[in-house]
Amino acid sequence: MFGIKFIKVDPSTYLIKSRNGKVIKEGFGLSFFYHAPSASLVSVPMGSEDALFMFSESTGDFQEVTIQGQVTSKIVDVKALTQMLNYSLNARGEYVSEDPKKLQKRIVNMVQVLLRKELAGLNLKEALSSAENIASVIQEELMGSSALKKLGVEIVGFSIVGIKPNKETARALEAEAREMLLKQSDDAIYLRRNYAIEQERTIKENELRTEVAIEDKKRQMREAEITGKIVLEKKNEELVALVVENSKKEAEAKAYAIETSMAAISKIDSKTIQALAMVGMDPAQLIAASFRDLSENADKIGQLNITPDLLSQLIKA
Repeated sequence: MFGIKFIKVDPSTYLIKSRNGKVIKEGFGLSFFYHAPSASLVSVPMGSEDALFMFSESTGDFQEVTIQGQVTSKIVDVKALTQMLNYSLNARGEYVSEDPKKLQKRIVNMVQVLLRKELAGLNLKEALSSAENIASVIQEELMGSSALKKLGVEIVGFSIVGIKPNKETARALEAEAREMLLKQSDDAIYLRRNYAIEQERTIKENELRTEVAIEDKKRQMREAEITGKIVLEKKNEELVALVVENSKKEAEAKAYAIETSMAAISKIDSKTIQALAMVGMDPAQLIAASFRDLSENADKIGQLNITPDLLSQLIKA
C-alpha cells in the first residue's frame, strides 16, 4: 500500500538501502520496511558458492580429454563488487540484471583458460595422472588473480574430480594397460621361474661342494691312514733290523765264546779232558769209562777176569 514494502534477508546476505545515491542502511541479515518508488536496494550474498564445471580440452599431444571439477568462491568486498556488477533489486525483490548469475560464469571461464594452459604442456598419460597437481596449480593462480580481487571475490577451494579421455582413446589405453599387465604377469612368471632355477642351481652347487668336501675328507683320512701305516711299517722294519742285528751280534758272541773255548780245549791232551769229564760221575759211569779204556788197550792186556759178582753189581747200579 502506497509503495511500502518489507524486506528481510538471511544472515549471510549483505543488504544496502540507499536513496538518491546516498546509503541509508547497510549490513548482514537486515529486515525493514521501505518505500519502493524512492528507495534503492542492493543485495549481495556473502556466503561461499560452488560452481561445477566440465570441459572438453586437448592435451599437448592433441588428445581430447574431459575435465570435471568444482570451484568454490566467496564475495569478500561488497563495495568492489557493486562497483563492477549490478546487484540491485526491483520492487518484487528480484535482481534487475543478469550480473549476479554471470559472476560464477566469469570464474568458470577463468578456470577453463587456466586448465587449457596447463594441459597444453602435458601429454595424455601425464594429464590423466596429474589431476591433483593441476588442481593445486590452478587454485594458486586463481587465489592470486588480480581480476578476481577487483571483483571483490576470493577463491575458497578448487578441485578436479577427474580427467578422462574419449571413448576411443580410453579403449586404446585399456588395451595398452591390459598388454602391460600381461607383460608384467609374464615377467613375474619368468622371474619366478628364473629364481626357482637359480635356487635349484644353487642347491645343486651346494650339494656338489658338500660331496667334494666329503670326498676330500675321505681322501685326507685315507692318506693319513696310509701315512700312519707307512710310519708303522718303517718302525717295524727298523725293529726287525735291530732284532736281526742283535741276534747276529749275540750269535757272533756265542760263536766267539765257543771258538775261544775250543781253542783252549784243543791245547789240553785227551787224558786230561777225560779226567775232567769224570769229575762228579757216579760209580757206574766210572766203571763204564774204565771198560771203554780197557777196550781201547785190549791189545796190550794179556788176560782180564770179570767175576759174575762184579757184573751183578754193575747191572743193579
